[in-house]
Amino acid sequence: MSGPTDIPPIRPRDLNRQVLLTGRPEAIPEARHFTIAEASVPVPGPGEFLVRNIYLSVDPAQRGWASSEANYSQPVPLGNPMRALAVARVDQSRAEGISEGDFLYGWFGWQDFCVARPEAIMTRATRALPLAQFAGLLGLNGLTAHLALTRLGRPGTGDTLAVSTAAGGVGSLVGQIGKALGCRTIGLTGSDEKAALCREVYGYDVALNYKSVDVPEALKAAAPEGIDIFFDNTGGAILDAALRQMSVGGRVVQCGTASVASWTPPPTGPRAEREVLTRRLIWSGFVIFDHAAHFAAAAEDLAAWHASGQIDLRLEIKTGIELAPGSIADLYAGRNLGKRLIQIV
Repeated sequence: MSGPTDIPPIRPRDLNRQVLLTGRPEAIPEARHFTIAEASVPVPGPGEFLVRNIYLSVDPAQRGWASSEANYSQPVPLGNPMRALAVARVDQSRAEGISEGDFLYGWFGWQDFCVARPEAIMTRATRALPLAQFAGLLGLNGLTAHLALTRLGRPGTGDTLAVSTAAGGVGSLVGQIGKALGCRTIGLTGSDEKAALCREVYGYDVALNYKSVDVPEALKAAAPEGIDIFFDNTGGAILDAALRQMSVGGRVVQCGTASVASWTPPPTGPRAEREVLTRRLIWSGFVIFDHAAHFAAAAEDLAAWHASGQIDLRLEIKTGIELAPGSIADLYAGRNLGKRLIQIV
């Protein structure tokens, strides 16, 4: 069986460094809400295994997991390691079907070591892909991009697909998958550098820097016959503009709301009801964990598209666990180029 490639050296450690959530953010978690502490390396019990983390994932969803805002999951208890996905190597195992030396992607937290049970595993890293891509292309980002677009957006040949945060870990893949499925693609992003990346690397037909253009007018020019699918990761003013340029029968995939600083109290803005009614829109919210039954099939598609050269995911790998606390805020400020991972050594 083939296995992952580009495996970095893993340095022995006697203590378990942990990034603990020690303050409850009202909105976006910042470095001051975390503390790095050391603990002893845990020992697995019956049915458990011990992993050594290699790549820690940084995801926009961690905002909801850390904050006190109403969300689809319970917040991380204060004083606990930050909830996170990670790519790891099994160091010890007392669990059936899991062996020392296996590489896994799962819910192992922001820390060096984690004792877990098999239900914490999201993916087994068995394909001939760079190890880090199991936290990217075949991880939460790739699965989200594939399943949200195909199951909710339902793209067809000739559809016009517009994507916000088009250069991010999810948006960059949505654009590429859309192209692979025959769509014309429009990307919205926050800098000229990222707009160029969207065009030159991710293959967007049109890429707009929303900070330097009149978004409603730019969308009219880019999609004069309307937007068939809007894949939205931001909400706010960009969503307001896109709704008013949707085609009749268009689909809105709500995957994130990154532009909204706080939901307490809920913000108000232009009313959308008339646009939904008159354009007969289908507006769907996407939470990845509702679609677990389709993970394996989506991973097959993603791997095949990657092997054929149709999609790729740019990774931004930072080295050092001390960089984890400020990384969620970096995502929301647009200070990342691609999917961010923290490599710990």
